[in-house]
Amino acid sequence: MSIKVENITKIYGSQKALNNISFEVEKPEIVGFLGPNGAGKSTMMKILTTFISPSEGDAQVNGRDISTEAKQVQRSVGYLPEHNPLYLEQYVREYLSFNAAVYSIEKNRVEEVIELTGLTPEAHKKIGQLSKGYRQRVGLANALLHDPEVLILDEPTTGLDPNQLIDIRNLIKTIGKEKTIFLSTHIMQEVEAMCDRVIIINKGEIVANKKLKELREGQDQIVVVEFDYRVEDAFLLRLPNVKNVKNTFDFIYEITFSSTKDMRSHVFDFAHDNELKILQLNQKNASLESLFRDLTS
Repeated sequence: MSIKVENITKIYGSQKALNNISFEVEKPEIVGFLGPNGAGKSTMMKILTTFISPSEGDAQVNGRDISTEAKQVQRSVGYLPEHNPLYLEQYVREYLSFNAAVYSIEKNRVEEVIELTGLTPEAHKKIGQLSKGYRQRVGLANALLHDPEVLILDEPTTGLDPNQLIDIRNLIKTIGKEKTIFLSTHIMQEVEAMCDRVIIINKGEIVANKKLKELREGQDQIVVVEFDYRVEDAFLLRLPNVKNVKNTFDFIYEITFSSTKDMRSHVFDFAHDNELKILQLNQKNASLESLFRDLTS
């Protein structure tokens, strides 16, 4: 078990930020910790990284107790906080080498994480010169320096443009093939794109803990597609298993299918056969959005 949380409560003055929550995370697994702002996500992550202590309850990370074995927990965890703290005047390689020296990590590990996180073209630049996406890569590289078994990522894709978001998303998925990743977000599309399981928290309490596969089974499927010009709804209703077509904005359409099969290939083939150009094509989990609204509204 990579993470085990048992009856954790955290109280700030008269406010109960976390109320008797429990969950477990296996290895390797990418778990999305989902909830509205102020739900308690960051508080839980700070507890798991031993940055703060719980008011009540226990937790273990990689079999180490967060209260009595804090140093061992810290050695086995990589943490990327929501506001990624970086020394902007340092060069990328200089910054990572500095942190490697602090933790007595061999220098060749610096080059390994630079390559792993796609920082090689930017390694000679000052961090202050980098885009937000590359600064997030530097934060991830730093979190990976000591080769932790668990990565805890707090809002890792906030503020990224679409291209940066896809790059960081793919990087997290690659890392998640070997390591346990516990990431917080309030963006449901990120959970759908990256995670194996979702834990939803609201007002300090866990209100759902489900595999993404479970949420998709027996549910309608929404495919979001953008064409290069406007298409009549009736034209798209010719697709198999279509329940509804909605033009959400400009040339973007949400097509609802009554099928558990991934219908994106059908949309692609339909566009090709009818000489339509697709600018974007994504799958949207209607059940997850509905579940989130129902449980956190």
